[in-house]
Amino acid sequence: MTILGGGGFRVPLVYGALLGDHADGRVTRVVLHDVDAGRLRAIVRVLAERAAGVPDAPEVTATTDLDEALRGADFVFSAIRVGGLEGRADDERIALAEGVLGQETVGAGGIAFGLRTVPVAVDIARRVARLAPDAWVINFTNPAGLVTEAMSRHLGDRVIGICDSPVGLGRRVARVLGARPAEAWVDYVGLNHLGWVRGLRIAGRDELPRLLADPVLLGSFEEGRLFGADWLRSLGAIPNEYLHYYYFNREAVHGYREAGRTRGAFLRDQQAGFYAGVADPAVPALELWDRTRAEREATYMAENREAAGAGEREAEDLSGGYENVALALMRAIARDERATLILNVRNRGTLAALDGDAVIEVPCLVDAHGAHPVAVDPLPGHATGLVCAVKAVEREVLDAARSGSRTTAVKAFALHPLVDSVNVARRLVDGYTAVHPGLAYLR
Repeated sequence: MTILGGGGFRVPLVYGALLGDHADGRVTRVVLHDVDAGRLRAIVRVLAERAAGVPDAPEVTATTDLDEALRGADFVFSAIRVGGLEGRADDERIALAEGVLGQETVGAGGIAFGLRTVPVAVDIARRVARLAPDAWVINFTNPAGLVTEAMSRHLGDRVIGICDSPVGLGRRVARVLGARPAEAWVDYVGLNHLGWVRGLRIAGRDELPRLLADPVLLGSFEEGRLFGADWLRSLGAIPNEYLHYYYFNREAVHGYREAGRTRGAFLRDQQAGFYAGVADPAVPALELWDRTRAEREATYMAENREAAGAGEREAEDLSGGYENVALALMRAIARDERATLILNVRNRGTLAALDGDAVIEVPCLVDAHGAHPVAVDPLPGHATGLVCAVKAVEREVLDAARSGSRTTAVKAFALHPLVDSVNVARRLVDGYTAVHPGLAYLR
């Protein structure tokens, strides 16, 4: 298994999941790739401490040579961040100065991140096709749906996008309803960070109406507090937490502008402290990583929760989850163990409102031949409109990345539902190209 962005802070979560897998066909060798050798050394230290005492721990090697990392890989886990956390902080700052959202996957910030990430992701996809044509690419690079679609144009269905948001949402809804998440069928449909739970079946019975009818139950989990019982009943569904940026956009932007630091700036400073600390051989690397991760998870979407009066995150939601999705996906493919997972895959007629190559986020049946989207009922009109509008923006981002057209980049910003002015779109492109070397290709 090759991990791109192997010096990234969340890599130990993936390795921790691999350590718990002792079955036949498990991953026995992990290659970490990163453009930053210092970050690689830091994460190698954390992994070594995490593997201590595990006799069959996967071997770990590290390299800054991308071709070397890809050659012969069975699975490629992509979790890169073009521009680093400094770039994310800039994305937020420039957007907020114009009074629009700068979150890394939603709105102006997501477009800026996508514009500088897609060319790099496409280069990786082409290299995988050449150096490891039989490899499966698991994409966690944000914006996950957009990047997965960009890579799928070169890798077809051998690239699959993953996200922990739908998993976490389904887990919370099942828990509130008194069910084991593994026994529940979650009817979830949309795009990455833009989807809705429309039903949750337990033993063939849809229990979501019971949840929506009970204000006490609705107020007992994060999305219920975040969106409010009345709005959830109005929707007849439970939205992904990222839809808070759409449904309560003014409050979200206000909360971000009032915060002392944006999320990106917080993570930039926090992780700078972590990597500097791990550079000292006397510092216990795993212990420092654990403390840093706990703080990171506890402050996730803090501005949104504060704006909604949603309170602190539940303890059960502080343990991540995307690494378990990745492991389940790899197991299903490598061992032909059928599994049902919510993934980012090509539409293939699943949602009639979108073309077959559009990447969507839906339940999929996974086996040795990959991920196959499950047939779903159509979305209601309001959700279809939002999905189609955001997918149209993603297509403009892909066209801008392919053509290098500054005009098309402006169009992508201007068409987004959370950017309400062509003039603002033009200023955003000016601002982002001024600070991001990775956008120099826009002419």
